[in-house]
Amino acid sequence: MADERGSNAASSRAVAGVDYERVQFAFREAQQGWKNALEAHRMAPPDVGFSSRLAGLAEAARAEARVCRDAEAAGFEWPPHRAAGSGPPYELRPGTGRRGPGELWQAFDGAVAELNRASTGSDLLAVAEAYDDLADAAARLAEAIERDDRENGLLPKGRVRRSA
Repeated sequence: MADERGSNAASSRAVAGVDYERVQFAFREAQQGWKNALEAHRMAPPDVGFSSRLAGLAEAARAEARVCRDAEAAGFEWPPHRAAGSGPPYELRPGTGRRGPGELWQAFDGAVAELNRASTGSDLLAVAEAYDDLADAAARLAEAIERDDRENGLLPKGRVRRSA
């Protein structure tokens, strides 16, 4: 996240009274949560924990969206990512035997592509929207897969998690 305070003060979008350290700390925390959620998917089998990992990814994406909006309001810009096209972890890639409804995976794949596109720019609000879209897609997948796992006896019968 690039701080615009060092640029021309007259053109700075910084908001008076903003605690820049708090925004930067929150941004680092959200980034770490995002990295942890992605790491949970790396080379993991689509087992009974699959829906929980997807729900965790949705929560991490929502946190990223929130902190991007807060950072934009404080006058920061998104730092364009060079590795934006690296793709999701293996278990979330097309052609890997991922479980769940095909149409929800298509929405997920579209959201990943949009996040990759937005991440190459500097517009924090575009990145926030892309994270929100990814969170929605991942949450819908998590719910559908959890429901299927409960119906198939992979998870105990009970209440299916609902996204916010």
